[in-house]
Amino acid sequence: MKKNYKIEVDCAACALKMEEAAKNTEGVKDAAVAFMTQKMNVEFEDGADVKEVMKKVTKACKRVEPDCEIYL
Repeated sequence: MKKNYKIEVDCAACALKMEEAAKNTEGVKDAAVAFMTQKMNVEFEDGADVKEVMKKVTKACKRVEPDCEIYL
């Protein structure tokens, strides 16, 4: 399952940090962050609880970029 999320991030380097953090989160098959459009695309592993996984993604992203926002 794939979902798109609106995000708020200040720079392209920060967006890359968020993308790597999301990709390394359990339950995420793939993730892509687009700085120019302020969007995050997340592909979840089969059977993953989307809400729980996104809580982990948000926490991981906040760790690498405290000022970022992900609108769930």
